[in-house]
Amino acid sequence: MARATNSPASRKRRKKVLKYAKGYFGNKSKLYRYAKEAVQHAWQHAYAARRKKKGDRRSLWIVRLNAACRNAGISYSRFIEGLHAANIGLDRKVLSDLAIRDEVAFNGLVRKAQDALKAKASSASGATAAAPKS
Repeated sequence: MARATNSPASRKRRKKVLKYAKGYFGNKSKLYRYAKEAVQHAWQHAYAARRKKKGDRRSLWIVRLNAACRNAGISYSRFIEGLHAANIGLDRKVLSDLAIRDEVAFNGLVRKAQDALKAKASSASGATAAAPKS
């Protein structure tokens, strides 16, 4: 008796890979062996790019925030430090959006951050002055 090759499923699998490879150059879109490899590489790059996109977005938000902070008279790092000191838990995406769309609200956050930094500095200098010298 002849060996069963499961031909319909195999053909379906090959057609699916060739469908994904549609538009690729040369053999990569015509021949299964080369199309399979090209599709696997494409999926690996797509997976990595989806992860990289998140970092790219965050970088964009930070650049926007830095520009807005400089216009408000404070550096980005001091602004973020002040927000942490003031217990304001907004992420960089929201802060960037505020900086672009609502300058008044953003300037209010800058003032709160500066006030928190002043309070932090005064409490730190008071703690060092009160500490006994040894």
